[in-house]
Amino acid sequence: MLLYHYVCPSKYRRVVFSETVDASLKEVCLEISYRYEIDFIEIGTDKDHVHFLIQSVPMYSPTKIIQVVKSITAKEIFKKHPEVKKQLWGGEFWTKGFYVNTVGKHGNESTIREYVQRQGRATEYKKLHSQQLSFF
Repeated sequence: MLLYHYVCPSKYRRVVFSETVDASLKEVCLEISYRYEIDFIEIGTDKDHVHFLIQSVPMYSPTKIIQVVKSITAKEIFKKHPEVKKQLWGGEFWTKGFYVNTVGKHGNESTIREYVQRQGRATEYKKLHSQQLSFF
């Protein structure tokens, strides 16, 4: 089983993840999981970036997985939320780069899961983040 923790910032680190955009993102990710062998274990948004905990098959590289996720989510969010496209000057939704790390099933999956779930909650983030430093 391959688990990946991805972090994807919005273009220019713009604050674009409102509650409605967050809900749309999660709907689109559900559709992606139906069409591809990409399972979203957790999705956590925090105003200007998203954390994904994704499980996939060995034939998809980490780069291929995030290319699929970023391209489809960007297209669908721009379609459903034209105001977001305006905020980003009609350009791209995601930055070019991303963070990815593997997650061990028996090592730190639960820690990463909690971290992703707590995105956007400043006080809980700081507490968990200080605990996280000793794991990485």
